[in-house]
Amino acid sequence: MRTPVLLAACCLASACASLPDGSRWGESATLTPGWQRVESAALNAAKRPWVWAPLAGAALLQIDSWDDEVSEWARDETPVFGSTQSAADWSDGLRDAAVVGYAATVLATPGGTFDGDWVVAKAKGAAVGVGAFAATAGLTNGLKSLTSRERPNGDDDESLPSGHASTAAVFDTLSVRNLQSIDVSPGLRTTLEIGAGAVTAGTAWARVEAGAHYPSDVLIGVALGNFMGAFFTDAFLGPGPGARVALTAEPVRGGAVLHWQMSF
Repeated sequence: MRTPVLLAACCLASACASLPDGSRWGESATLTPGWQRVESAALNAAKRPWVWAPLAGAALLQIDSWDDEVSEWARDETPVFGSTQSAADWSDGLRDAAVVGYAATVLATPGGTFDGDWVVAKAKGAAVGVGAFAATAGLTNGLKSLTSRERPNGDDDESLPSGHASTAAVFDTLSVRNLQSIDVSPGLRTTLEIGAGAVTAGTAWARVEAGAHYPSDVLIGVALGNFMGAFFTDAFLGPGPGARVALTAEPVRGGAVLHWQMSF
């Protein structure tokens, strides 16, 4: 929960700087990075421990009904959050903290002088994050419909995967990747990265204690969100070999004119 506050503290110090090559964060975002880059981004994302390890854990939980047993124990004992209602409330709060943390990293990334180009670059970079979230949400809902797994508490058949877990994971992954371009001390960066991971883990476990998901549901959600966050960052947030989209803002009386240009 401290992640957004810490990021806000370093925002003013770094947001008006530039990347090492002199560019602004987000200005090189591209809609068409090329198949080679997309393939590389997908392979690199799949190799991340936060992707394959949760999937492996979800598979192991299918042995001897461990998934059901852990779920029942968590709902009965609620060892972390004290009650199923408290767990449900915490899951909402932690998920929202992941979204706020991501917004803070977008503002804190190097953007150069605050002007129209600053706004456009931030908007383009943030659009990559929004795209990652939209794709994650779409896949999450599609898998829910495909699997039709009943929730442990019997509310409905949308248990697999966890939308809270996938949402927290995608935004926390995007935040961690943004932190790599922000000029902060290694110690602070590590602290923020650990905090982001804790938000994801806390969101996921809260859903289990709330009785809304089985452990395997949240692990698959975590894997999905982490994959999409890493994939979208590597594939779209930067210059690609394909077409490039350029956005520029021209100030006019009473506002500004936004110009869209695609070059090949």
